Amino acid sequence: MAYGAHHSPTPPPHPDLALARDCAHCLGWGTVITRDGDHRLCETCQPDADGADPRHDVPGHRQPPD
Repeated sequence: MAYGAHHSPTPPPHPDLALARDCAHCLGWGTVITRDGDHRLCETCQPDADGADPRHDVPGHRQPPD
């Protein structure tokens, strides 16, 4: 018997696929999966929650911790 993924109490984020189209970090999906299994918007191609422009300089997985 196959088992599906557990239902999440929060829906996954909705990325802007036009921005994600050529992103090498998320491979065009607009989201990344954390080590905890959570879906997060890609820090490289998706704008921040405050509406700022996406960062194109250094991928989020290579940013130093805050």
